[in-house]
Formats: sequence, structure tokens, C-alpha cells
Amino acid sequence: MDASTILLIALLMGAAAALYSSVGHGGASAYLGVMALFSLSPEVMRPTALALNLVVAGYGAWRYVRAGEFNPRLFLAFAVTAIPMAFIGGRIQVPPEIYRPMLGAVLWFAAARMLWRPTATAARPVRAPSLKVALPGGAALGLLAGLTGTGGGIFLSPLILLFAWETPRHTSGVAAAFILVNSIAGLAGQLTLLPALPPELPILVAAVAAGAVLGSWLGVRRLPQSALLVTLGLVLALAGAKLIFT
Repeated sequence: MDASTILLIALLMGAAAALYSSVGHGGASAYLGVMALFSLSPEVMRPTALALNLVVAGYGAWRYVRAGEFNPRLFLAFAVTAIPMAFIGGRIQVPPEIYRPMLGAVLWFAAARMLWRPTATAARPVRAPSLKVALPGGAALGLLAGLTGTGGGIFLSPLILLFAWETPRHTSGVAAAFILVNSIAGLAGQLTLLPALPPELPILVAAVAAGAVLGSWLGVRRLPQSALLVTLGLVLALAGAKLIFT
């Protein structure tokens, strides 16, 4: 790739990191979309997206935990089964035409729910899910995370909010930590397949790190709860479109 193409990719990924990190997400689905737009090979795309996820979600998790916007019990209830399944999913190669349209439609449904009456949704009382729901749910989300080359937060956070298991800001903190551990597990699974990482990775890391600083600051300190839901709805709509149309 020439220098101008690398710069454009870095700028797009940095902007995506700012948007996604404002709701506690790592942005892997957006990075995959950008790489697909520039015709990078699938062997490069998934491990690169997961590596960038580590940067963005890691910083976001640190910010949310430091600000007290985190629920460790809810995180562990989903993460304990998600981590091994993300590793397994990272080792599986599935034809994209099988799962992409289905997941895209699910994300669009979740986006519509986030964008419908966000103020009322943010004000609902929260209740913790039972382990009978969280443990198998975490396993399914972890497998999806590994298969799709994402951290799984794009699926977890709307689930938490739809069932009122946490507030929007605490959900962002849980999602960031969930994405971090699943990205580590998924990338470990990818490494067993000897994936290729682009030589431009340090430039991309710098771009998404800058976006993560801005987006996490907005999510932790500036965006109201209802605005977080609207932002999440837009993120889910973009991710769903990416899965269906690319």
C-alpha cells in the first residue's frame, strides 16, 4: 500500500475508534469494514482487527473501571465461559455468507431498540441476570466473538440493555472489559493458525489509540445515559450494515 492509502485507512480507523469507544466497544467490526473496503485479505483482517481491539478496549476498560463505571460480577458471569469459546471460535474458519446476514439483522433489531425511547430505557430499574442465563449466554457470545473477529461486545451490550441488567454507562464498562479478554483469547486462537499481520500495524495502532482517548473521555464523562443509547444504536446500525453489505 502507498503512503496515502495507509493514511486514509488510519484516519478512518481512528474515527471509528472514537465512535465505538464512546460506548465501550473496541471497534473491530468497523476495522473489518475499512479493511474490506481496501481489499485486504481475510487472513490479515481478523487478527489485525483483534489486535486493534486490544488497544481500544484495553484503554476503555481502564477508564471505565477507574471511574467506577463497572460491574465486576456481571462481567465475570459472562466472561468465564466466553473466554474459552472465543479461543475456539478464533480457530474456526466459517464461510462469511453463512453468519454475516443473520448477525447483521440481529444488530439492526438491537439498534432499533436502542434508538426507540432512549430516555425511558436509560431510566429503567436494573436487575442482575441469573447464572443459568449468563453462563450459556457468555459461551455463545464468546464463540461469536472468535468467529467474527470481534470482541463480542457488539452483541453483549445490547443484550444487557434490552433486559435491563445494568445502566448504560456501567454496560459500557462491562462491554469494554469483555471485549478485551475475548480479543486476547480470539487472537491467541488466530495465532495458532499463523496469521499475517500488516507491516503498517504500528501506524494503525497509533490512530486507534488516539481515537480511544477521545471516545472514552466522551463516554465516561460527557455523554448522558440516553445519548449513550443513541450512540450505541448508531454503532449497531453501522455494524449491521457492514456485516450485510460487505
